[in-house]
Amino acid sequence: MTSVQGTSVDITTEDGVADAYFVHPADGGPHPGVLFYQDAFGLRPHLRAMADRIAGEGYAVLVPNVFYRHGRTPVFDLPEYIDPQARPEIFEKIWPVMQSLTNDLAMRDADAYLGWLAGSPAVTGGPVGLTGYCMGARLSLLTAGTHPDRVAAAAGFHGGGLVTDGPDSPHLVAGNITAEVYFGHADQDQSMPPEAVRTLEDALTEAGVRHVTEVYEGALHGYTQADMASYDKAGDERHWAALLDLLGRTF
Repeated sequence: MTSVQGTSVDITTEDGVADAYFVHPADGGPHPGVLFYQDAFGLRPHLRAMADRIAGEGYAVLVPNVFYRHGRTPVFDLPEYIDPQARPEIFEKIWPVMQSLTNDLAMRDADAYLGWLAGSPAVTGGPVGLTGYCMGARLSLLTAGTHPDRVAAAAGFHGGGLVTDGPDSPHLVAGNITAEVYFGHADQDQSMPPEAVRTLEDALTEAGVRHVTEVYEGALHGYTQADMASYDKAGDERHWAALLDLLGRTF
């Protein structure tokens, strides 16, 4: 991997200013852009390390604080090691913040994030790649379907809420997607049960989207997050192989 250069940046949105982490190879670039969507616990050292690893493979990576309406990073006071079962009060604070980020607000923000990448001299022109974790997988799917001309590849891992009973269910954007898509689901994930996985798969297939959806056996929700109790090393390594393969085929 090449050496990388990371910095904090501010992105102006329709509703304020989102702080973000931006990292790219230190060779002067430009490089293909990747929009990295956080999980529910927010922008923190582990996510920056993940972004650094992607950048080390030759990409310019933006990780916005999608909860910026509730404050700059860190939005939540988190322990170094996150165990929601041992510390249920952590998620009790996070849940209402997650719920406040509606699909409409998130996609309004996505326009600003994609615009920022398009205007950065460190990023090559053209569509970008997406990756998202937990709630970020939902944002990745929505962004691919809402801004199809600006997204070439979209990935999501241990995503929750990709299929709902509502009229704004994320899977309903499948018909708009032009990107290649990859989803790695956890097989022990109450937020994405088998019937939801099948519904998403069917929607992508019927829409003619180039895609792969896989269920990681034995993996819990959050299996990619090394600072969480749900971390699974085998699942994480599988995730890295799938993500980098997708980006490599695209760019």
